[in-house]
This record gives sequence, C-alpha cells and structure tokens, in this order.
Amino acid sequence: MLDPDFDVVVVGGGLVGLSLVCALHDSGLRIALVDRAPPPPCSADAVDWDVRVYAVSPGSEAFLLGCGAWPKSARKAPVFSMEVFGDAAGSRLAFDAHQARVVHLAQVVENRLLLDALWQRVHDSGVRIFAPARCTAATFEDDAAQLSLAGQEPLRARLLVAADGAQSWLRAQAGIEAQVTRYRHTAVVANFACERAHRGIALQWFRPDGVLALLPLPGNRCSMVWSAEEGLAGDLMTAGGEALVQRVAEASDHRLGRLEQITAPAAFPLQLVRVRQMVRPRLALVGDAAHNLHPLAGQGVNLGFQDARELARVLLQRGACRDAGEYRLLRRYERARREDILAMTWVTHGLQRLFDDPSPPLSWIRNRGLSLMDRAGPLKQLLVRRALG
Repeated sequence: MLDPDFDVVVVGGGLVGLSLVCALHDSGLRIALVDRAPPPPCSADAVDWDVRVYAVSPGSEAFLLGCGAWPKSARKAPVFSMEVFGDAAGSRLAFDAHQARVVHLAQVVENRLLLDALWQRVHDSGVRIFAPARCTAATFEDDAAQLSLAGQEPLRARLLVAADGAQSWLRAQAGIEAQVTRYRHTAVVANFACERAHRGIALQWFRPDGVLALLPLPGNRCSMVWSAEEGLAGDLMTAGGEALVQRVAEASDHRLGRLEQITAPAAFPLQLVRVRQMVRPRLALVGDAAHNLHPLAGQGVNLGFQDARELARVLLQRGACRDAGEYRLLRRYERARREDILAMTWVTHGLQRLFDDPSPPLSWIRNRGLSLMDRAGPLKQLLVRRALG
C-alpha cells in the first residue's frame, strides 16, 4: 500500500480548523486544509465593524499567540469584569479579573480579525490548501482515510479532522450521529456606539423573553447578543434603526446611556448539538462539529480552540508513533476533552432551561441561586478558572 499523501487533512476553514493547522505548522507532519470557500481577501484594515465578535478567553489567546495567529490590530477590547442579572430585582452575579488574579477575563475580538490572522499564518506555513473544493465522499480504511473532491484527485491521509461546523458533512460521512436540541430562540447580534463608557464591563440580563448581553468593544462601543424568543427576534430584525436602539436601551436599563446603531443586525438560530463520540478510527471532530452550545456563556469558540490545542498537543507528543491517525492517540484526545465539554454543556443548557421556565417556584430558585453563587467565593472562582481556559 502506498504511503498516504498527507498525515492530517483538516476539513473546514473556520476559526477552529485554521487554528489546528497553525498549531501543527512546525510538527513535521504533512498537512492539508480543505474548505468549500476560497480563502478570503485580507480585511484587517477595514474601517467598518464586523457584526460577529467573540470573547476570547486568556487560554485561547495564549494558544493563538503560540500559533503566531493572534491579531495585531488594536481593535480588541479587554473584559475586566462581568455582571449578570436575573429576572428578579436584586438577583446579581459578578466576576472580576482582579479577584481572579488575571489581567482580564477575556478579549472581545471581531471575527474578521481572527480569520485574517489565522489565514495569514496558514499561508505562511506552506500547508497545501484546497479551496474552494467540494467534498463528495469520505471512506475509512485500516491504514488511511480517503477524501474525494469534485473534479480533483482524491486525497489520502492518516487522519481526517472534521472542523466543518455544527452540520458537519464529514461527521455524517463517518456515521457519527448527532443529537440536536433546537432552542426556541434566535441570537440577534448588532454593534452600537454608546453614550457612556463601558469600562471593560460585560453585561448580561436573563429576561423573560431571552438573554441579553452587551460586550465591550474598543472605544465607547458595544456588541449586542440577544438570544431572543423567535417572535421577538423577528421584531428586532425588522425594526428600524431607532426602534431597535430603543428596544435595546430599555432592555439594558439604559446602562450605557443613549445608543447609536453602527451595524445592521444579523440573526443566528440556536441549538444544542451533542455527539457520543469525538473520534473514530482515522477521524477526529473539533469545534462545532463536536459540540454546539447556547451562547449565553460565550464559551463556544473557546471550547473549539481548546479542542484544537489538545488535538495538536496529542499529535505533537505522539513519541515514536509515526501514524497521526492511530486510534489510541485519538482516544487520548477524546478523553482529555470530555470533562470540559460535558461541564460547559451542562451549565449552558441547564441555565437556558432554568431561565426559560416562567413558573414562580423556579423563578425564586434561579434568582436566589444566582445571588447565593455571588457570595460563594470558592465556587465562583472555580467557575471563573474554568472559563479562563
């Protein structure tokens, strides 16, 4: 049997797939990246604002720095503290970077800047890029996997990595079933200029109609993520500029004063995706292909970066094993990731269900629990430490 063309083929050119390629660039492994879209043109110098932003944890920031793929742009906003409000008066939970003994809890970065930095590093690494390319079939054999591309010669690899999102084509090709729970909410996102300084504070309100978050952006600007009931989400998307501004200002108790809309709103349906297996022989899942969570904790992309970091670590420390797709290696990756993913799934899904129930007993429990958590120092710090990962 001929030696495969590649050791690792990553399918998916999103943030997580790109970060894995960057993390492996000095590994000596033969790597290829496959994506259905062509590499985007550089847009790091764009003056407009990307409506999609991420709160990148210190652990993810360190990972990207180590990969040489942390954006150089100054358009990043540190989060020094976070305030979470329940749906009853006086219900509040706060997190603080100083108390956690870190410089910041997260940095809010535009999606476009992260993609630019990652793609630049990928281009510099010299890996083979097949984009745009349409995958047509994937087969798995004892010694290699084969990926068929429309109009091109098939690729053979020791390991295929599914980084192609929550609706992962490659995951389905491998026969890994996903359990999908569709929330009755849609995330509506938009950016605003603010009258008052946010001082690096991220704000979140659990409301009867959903979860509203305002994340700091550079200057007196903020990014809104409103995980709203479908009816409200439709209203927010169709509201005129001033109507949307007024709705957001009222829902956030005018915390940041007068708002001015600086990007058009966008909407993303919300769902929970769980899989029983993150690996199969010759296959590993990362990012949304392995887990897709409610955004109320802002940890989705960080979980994905942690997947890439751990899979890269396992492959880089494989010792005398030349086979990057060795099942024992992949199982090591899966075991290392299970606890974090299960914990974050439990927290986000549990909170969503708890605050989505309007019954008075549950209302008392959740709001009382939020306030008690604020006073439970060791437990609160444990939650912070896990989120910093």
